[in-house]
Amino acid sequence: MSEEELDSSVNEYEEEYKSSNYLKQLQWDMAIGLQKVDNLKPSKYLEKLSKQNIEGNLTIEKVEKELREYYIEKENKNEINYNELECDFVSIRIVELLDENKFELSVDYLKYIHKFLFQDVYEFAGEFRKINFSKHEKILNNDSVAYGDCNTLTKSLEYDISLEKEKNYKEMSIVEVINNITKFSSSIWQVHPFREGNTRTTALFIEKYLISLGYNVNNSLFKDKSVYFRNALVRSNYFNNYLKIEKDSSYLSKFYENLLLDKNNNLHSKDLIVEELFDNKN
Repeated sequence: MSEEELDSSVNEYEEEYKSSNYLKQLQWDMAIGLQKVDNLKPSKYLEKLSKQNIEGNLTIEKVEKELREYYIEKENKNEINYNELECDFVSIRIVELLDENKFELSVDYLKYIHKFLFQDVYEFAGEFRKINFSKHEKILNNDSVAYGDCNTLTKSLEYDISLEKEKNYKEMSIVEVINNITKFSSSIWQVHPFREGNTRTTALFIEKYLISLGYNVNNSLFKDKSVYFRNALVRSNYFNNYLKIEKDSSYLSKFYENLLLDKNNNLHSKDLIVEELFDNKN
């Protein structure tokens, strides 16, 4: 071919855009995908309703109304699957929250997210826990992260958020942004202020924060990698002085590189297994 035939400068630029259907699909991908952190799966009925919402044939309000009627009928027949119920309603709330054009970097807004997401499920939605607890982690051979003390939850979060408010992301390189977001989300999650739903609340809080800062977020990553996300949060907070195991946030940073830069880091929870805990009895 001649030089003239290979000259593309004569071609017009074609504008690329993302349809509302595409954006709605991403919201549902995150909403349902995040439920995997608690091993929850949606009902077939929600899958049907979400598809109709994505296609523009059903509003989110109508989805909620039909889902309520579905579970009223299930309750009358004593056929409710409560894991599906939680997954279904929390998924709807996530989609609704992602549509809200507001964010506030505050403890109150973190509480608001939890209350909004779990209002249909938990009586304690939006309330901080009043007990201390631990949780067996598979990647830690059933050891636990040291979570925040129930008596200092608010102070801990206020401290983390006060430090965050001093940052100027506009002056940071993208590497610095990822390092800071990794540290901030890890700190918020470690406090673990709620009895249930901390990972889902943290994910929404950070996503809304990033959007408010003007970053494009590839939230479809949560469709398949929400379990990795939680395990990365675990690994970024776990340490064991006796075995000389230090906190490692590199796995969480890889997640955010994929989220913000569309990088293709391999994200596998098996890579986060702390081998020393399996090789030693302590």
